[in-house]
Amino acid sequence: MKTLFASLGLLFALLSPGLTLAQEVVEPVMEAVSTVADAVEAAAEEEAAAPVPDKGDTAWMMLSTLLVILMIIPGVALFYGGLVRAKNMLSVLTQVMAIFCLISILWAVYGYSLAFGDGGGLNWAIGDLSKLFLAGITVDSTAATFSDGVVIPELVFVAFQLTFAAITVALIVGGLAERVKFSALMVFGALWFTFSYLPITHMVWATGGYLFEAGDLDFAGGTVVHINAGIAALVGAIVLGKRIGYGRDAMPPHSLPMTMIGASLLWVGWFGFNAGSNLEATGGAALAFLNTILATAAAGMAWMLAEWMLRGKPSMLGLASGVVAGLVAVTPAAGLVGPMGAIALGAVAGVVCLWGVSGLKKMLGYDDSLDVFGIHGIGGIIGAIGTGIFVSPALGGVGVDDYSMAGQVVTQATGVLITIVWSGVVSLVLFKLIDMTMGLRVTEEQEREGLDTASHGERAYNL
Repeated sequence: MKTLFASLGLLFALLSPGLTLAQEVVEPVMEAVSTVADAVEAAAEEEAAAPVPDKGDTAWMMLSTLLVILMIIPGVALFYGGLVRAKNMLSVLTQVMAIFCLISILWAVYGYSLAFGDGGGLNWAIGDLSKLFLAGITVDSTAATFSDGVVIPELVFVAFQLTFAAITVALIVGGLAERVKFSALMVFGALWFTFSYLPITHMVWATGGYLFEAGDLDFAGGTVVHINAGIAALVGAIVLGKRIGYGRDAMPPHSLPMTMIGASLLWVGWFGFNAGSNLEATGGAALAFLNTILATAAAGMAWMLAEWMLRGKPSMLGLASGVVAGLVAVTPAAGLVGPMGAIALGAVAGVVCLWGVSGLKKMLGYDDSLDVFGIHGIGGIIGAIGTGIFVSPALGGVGVDDYSMAGQVVTQATGVLITIVWSGVVSLVLFKLIDMTMGLRVTEEQEREGLDTASHGERAYNL
């Protein structure tokens, strides 16, 4: 290309009327031609070097995003809705859907930028506002995956991560169900998303984040999503206080079929959650996909068998709860541990989470309505620390650079501790501030009436 331009330039100099081959004429022409040729070649090289998103990976990530939305609406909504009393069914559905809408908007406005931007001096904890309102992100923008030179459209990555933010805030609903003001919940959701979810996400998943640089492993959100939400739900349940009649009146789930449907939708959607976190349709995604089946099945069986031995009968509620516990536990480990490691994690989570929602809850005396802490908090802790063990190549894991089991477990435990403290402090401050200003809890009369009619003026069932 450069030779062609030089030849054309020389020919131009020779043929131009009134011009000679004198050095003062030819050399400037040749220099100009050379400059143009260099610019053309540089542009061509830059265009050739720019990575192009793979269509298969892009399609997989869009499907994964849809699957995570399925987890939230209707998955979480129906799972929670079936567990509450009939008079509060619609309130839970409304809360989950409203939170999804709220967080979606906040994520696009400033959430994505703070979660994944470069925060400069504060980059260890939070990003910046360089992508406020998604500024600068176009259809041609790309986001890197875990493989060198492989990218996906950044808009797809924005949407995928949006769903993680939305489900994390939605999970907190379960700890506050049947007694929280709708307005207070929405205010808390916006503030907690800003001051707890975004910093933890940045610390764990963003380049420069404190836990990311420390080597903390969280494949799909054990700390970012489950421990973060579980601690917030526990703090909220304690600040709100127990439901009227809790421990005295029977409060059975009004529709276990709804809960089973919700749990099934969660399991299906979780394949997008875990396998999608690989960011590519590769063997890593396949490993996460299989582990999401095996850990979940192991936890469901472990919970069911333990309950059968303790109470004499296996329950549908126990099986569904075990399934969710397994999904939570395998989340941070999904693409990092081998299939046998996933089964071991699931089995441990099934038994320990059963203790968490029965023995521990009774011992401490809090009213976490739908056991968000007992399943998501405890299951997330088991999964996060267990990842440090089962990532070992000797146990079938994929391994990490300079791996030592003791060192990695310490790193994982550090991530767990930071998440517990950060979420706990932020949640306590926000719940107290909201309670002092606008009030957290509905009146006793409204609670007895049920939040469907008291808060939303409609009923789930018209019998």
